[in-house]
Amino acid sequence: MAREKQKPKDEAAELGQRIAETLLSERIVPRFVDSYVIENGRHAIQVHASLYRDLLTLLQREALLALTVRALEIVCNEPRGEGKSKPRTMLRRDAVVFRRKFLASLGRQQGWTAGDALDFQRDLQMYEELLARANSTRRSRKPFEAANHPFVDRCAFLLDSSFMEKARLAASRALTGIEELAVQIIAPQPQQPAKPRAREQL
Repeated sequence: MAREKQKPKDEAAELGQRIAETLLSERIVPRFVDSYVIENGRHAIQVHASLYRDLLTLLQREALLALTVRALEIVCNEPRGEGKSKPRTMLRRDAVVFRRKFLASLGRQQGWTAGDALDFQRDLQMYEELLARANSTRRSRKPFEAANHPFVDRCAFLLDSSFMEKARLAASRALTGIEELAVQIIAPQPQQPAKPRAREQL
């Protein structure tokens, strides 16, 4: 029983670490900005090295928010099952504990101060509230139409406020990559069948 109670805490801490590391290693944000600059000829965005680094840092934080929102939604709100058990959503009290442990782990991994952690949690709550509002009036998105998501609007404004629609479309493509990454991180990896050993020659 003790091991069963410990499992959600360990999983939450591990996920907090894995999410931030994977977002960096996949280079979603730098690739998103570089492709936007090339496709739209907006080379001025990369001219000043220090401003460009600051932009990447801000966009990376937005990507971490979007990835966190989707990951928590999958883990806490979507039915999941292990083995042959029937898929079920996480109990509310377990979801609260999971979220707290996850955010604490993420904060440690990022080296945040208490103030940084609170700022991230406030922005996370804002993301969730905006998405809940958008979901209540959801309609099918047309091809080449930007997603109705706070990541898209905030990133487009930071990236290129004078070309908002083009920036929103680029951010929407980046969001698709981020949400696919959340599924990959959380989905259990299929077990590879053990290869039969070749018989030793006598």
